[in-house]
Amino acid sequence: MHSAGQQKLLSALAHGSIFFSATLVSIGIPIVILLITDDWVVKDNAREALNFHINLYAYGALAGLLAATVVGIPVAIVIGIGLLICSWLLPILAIVKVIDRPDHPYRYPFILRLL
Repeated sequence: MHSAGQQKLLSALAHGSIFFSATLVSIGIPIVILLITDDWVVKDNAREALNFHINLYAYGALAGLLAATVVGIPVAIVIGIGLLICSWLLPILAIVKVIDRPDHPYRYPFILRLL
């Protein structure tokens, strides 16, 4: 069992990893945290961060496919703007929540939990 400070740090790092880059580094951090820790709260936060990354990539791919059609361009623009806002706002909210309540995992709204 980790202390509350370690829980806060690892959970915040898992959710904040999306700000490091848009490459595999941002996915690698929650995976490493998931593998090295034995604390269930930190594991849940890392798993949730991974699900959030996967959902952002899937929705981005959907927007890209829609942008390939003339009719889908406005829809793709709206999805793209929504993804941009969500990819900044929701992880910041997650970090604030896990620092405020380190003993409860944060759940992102409106995502598919694949892991």
